[in-house]
Amino acid sequence: MHLHRSTLTLLLAAAAFAAAPVHAQVATPTPLVAAQSPPAAASGASGSIDPVAATSAYIALMSPEAKTRSNAYFEGGYWLDLWEFLWTSAVFVLLLYAGISVNMRDRAAAMVRWKPAQSVIYWVQFLVTLSILSLPIDVYRGYFREHQYGMSNLTLGGWFGERGKGLLIGVVLGSLAITGFYAIVRKVPRTWWIWGSIAGIGFLAFIALIVPVAIVPVFNHPTRLADQRVVQPILSLARANGIDAQEVWEIDASKQTKRVSANVSGLMGTERITLNDNLLSRSSLPEIEAVMGHEMGHYVLNHVYKGLVVFGVLTLILFAAVRLLFERLRRKYEATWHVSGIGDLAGLPLLALCIGACLFVIKPVTNTVIRTQEYEADVFGLNAARQPDGFARAALMLSEYRKMEPGPIEEFMFFDHPSGHTRIYTAMRWKAENPSTWSPVIAAAPATSPAAADTPRTK
Repeated sequence: MHLHRSTLTLLLAAAAFAAAPVHAQVATPTPLVAAQSPPAAASGASGSIDPVAATSAYIALMSPEAKTRSNAYFEGGYWLDLWEFLWTSAVFVLLLYAGISVNMRDRAAAMVRWKPAQSVIYWVQFLVTLSILSLPIDVYRGYFREHQYGMSNLTLGGWFGERGKGLLIGVVLGSLAITGFYAIVRKVPRTWWIWGSIAGIGFLAFIALIVPVAIVPVFNHPTRLADQRVVQPILSLARANGIDAQEVWEIDASKQTKRVSANVSGLMGTERITLNDNLLSRSSLPEIEAVMGHEMGHYVLNHVYKGLVVFGVLTLILFAAVRLLFERLRRKYEATWHVSGIGDLAGLPLLALCIGACLFVIKPVTNTVIRTQEYEADVFGLNAARQPDGFARAALMLSEYRKMEPGPIEEFMFFDHPSGHTRIYTAMRWKAENPSTWSPVIAAAPATSPAAADTPRTK
């Protein structure tokens, strides 16, 4: 279940189990979180389940204070997105009007004559300047606001450390992207928007390929999950759905956040099934299985590849619009900005401004594309894991930072995942149509063997 917003999902790993000293006692298994009984309206004890009543019963488990806090956090994000867009746009305009972008271009040209090297030098200047000028809103959103709502475990120094790592990754990957983009523009100046779209999709595929093996380890320490009480049910679920998985990974996300998360990430051989330690420490086995069933749905339904195709089409349309908008603005302010064309490095702030504006306008469309895939994975996970109550409880955990009951227009405009209400209703509707899952208590999957049951879980 894609349980948080960030573009680079934070994945967690448990520390390796060290050999015990001679006089140390043998570690005992950490107890798994006990599965809780469903609300009476969702149990099926009466001989039937009304999905509407069952959904209401689950949502009623949220206290009024928790619901108010969740709504305030999520709704505040709407305004923060707007202010962040306006702030960043203002920075781009400042770089153009103040001549900062032209100076960065000229500095790069004075240092080297080779065009690709000029692109890299300009990009480093641009990214560092943008990061510094965006720092006030970034530190508010990423640090102070997260602590205000109890989401973050980072110190201020730790937050700056994480941001520094992200900046370095942005320098490396951004240099590749910018160098490739301007090489295309120089080669095919009239049709750059077509070839740039194709190259952009290839770059996104490359990012998906390297994330689990090269990006995640920069921020966290992935390790193979050793607790067979959790590993074996997950691997069994994977094999039952055609995923040839041999191991499950864990990451230490709790050093950064209190949010739960899991995913099946990677591409063309780098795929990994990963859970974070928050999910393991806060969830029962049925909840973990429900979440992993959802994540496996993304893999089995080929959402990565389908997403690349859909976003490839959107990118083509986006670049076509950006081409027209860029040229119109460039000609209008050419005497002030001194940008000669789309191939001029000094025009990167204008290009970024046009792309950002178009993405902001079509955000409901991109949200709908992602939300549709998430709903498909929800349904797949229910059919695969057969843990509707575990799924409902996982949705309740997400309500800590995602509004539970938005209106239909609100959900369409701002939600890139189905709302908690939608997810719980989907689970209860599925349960109502599958009486074999009706039970006053959610049954956790048994351990595969006594040895597996005694495997210690360590952090």
